[in-house]
Amino acid sequence: MATLADVARRAGVSPATASRVINGSSKPVADELRERVLKAVAELRYVPNAHAQLLARPQRSVVGVLVHDVSDPYFAEVTRGLQRVATERGRLVIICNSYRDPEREVEYVDLLRAQQVAAIVLAGSGYHDPTVNALLDERLAAYAATGGRVAVIGRHRHRGDAVLPANEEGARLLGAELRRLGHRAVGVLAGPRSLTTTSDRLAGLAAGLAEPLPQPRIRYADFTRDGGSRAAAELLDAAPGLTAIVALNDSMAVGALNLLRARGVRVPAEVSVVGFDDMPIAADVTPALTTVRLPLAELGARAMTLALDAPGGRDRVETLAAELVHRDSLGPAPAGPARSGTTGPLRPDRPAPA
Repeated sequence: MATLADVARRAGVSPATASRVINGSSKPVADELRERVLKAVAELRYVPNAHAQLLARPQRSVVGVLVHDVSDPYFAEVTRGLQRVATERGRLVIICNSYRDPEREVEYVDLLRAQQVAAIVLAGSGYHDPTVNALLDERLAAYAATGGRVAVIGRHRHRGDAVLPANEEGARLLGAELRRLGHRAVGVLAGPRSLTTTSDRLAGLAAGLAEPLPQPRIRYADFTRDGGSRAAAELLDAAPGLTAIVALNDSMAVGALNLLRARGVRVPAEVSVVGFDDMPIAADVTPALTTVRLPLAELGARAMTLALDAPGGRDRVETLAAELVHRDSLGPAPAGPARSGTTGPLRPDRPAPA
């Protein structure tokens, strides 16, 4: 591969002049010399060394973002906000998918530290495992000691600026509305047990319902459409008589709606379904999904702003409010006992739609 020295020799300039042209230095270079350097770069197919460029620049230009899964609509919206602010600040964003694997997150922190990124934003939920938290905190502290900035979205046990979605408060609003509508037999499609987001939303829901959530009415699964569908099937078979299903994110709620449609269960006449996050698809499914709206893009924008702003004297924490959005999938609890279609296999007189 061609080197900077090769480019300088081909252009007939000093290595310092070639470097100023290639790295976009603010020091002036004559147009004729600039053209010779760029011509040499093209002829030699020279590729600059990214690490050397970082060292040469007075300001780090890259930000690392760790998400659980960028294909998840939740993280897609958060990432949109993150990238908007980064673009406005002239920064490049590296997105790292951990797929909810904490060991992979630690590896990514080490890689981003080696790349001397300006900041690291943790955009996924925190974990309950103290061993995982201690290891990740150690790596983040080592990175911060080199001058890097850390910001988190959600409840994490790590130092750094934080933007908190109102998970518990949003779930409390949802639980209170279910109670007002007469729902007492409520089932929950929860996310992974290991995540603080799951436990926060469960706690808020129980507070809003003003009663504990019986464990037989909770099913833990991935925060995905398929996870929601499987968990809903297990829940309906194990807990007859449910009048409402609460999915702790909208993807799971969509899976539950699909399962109920396949079983011939009317929503919300027989079973109400509600979600969380207010993804764009929530308004497009049938029936349109009642859910808790979080300002996802704004969460990302605020986290990136904190990461790139000058540090304060102490860690800054911002909480963004949640809002209950009423749509068609939530109605009053049925006056009589739940129909047999709400549990078990399809009724013979109500086949699944094609």
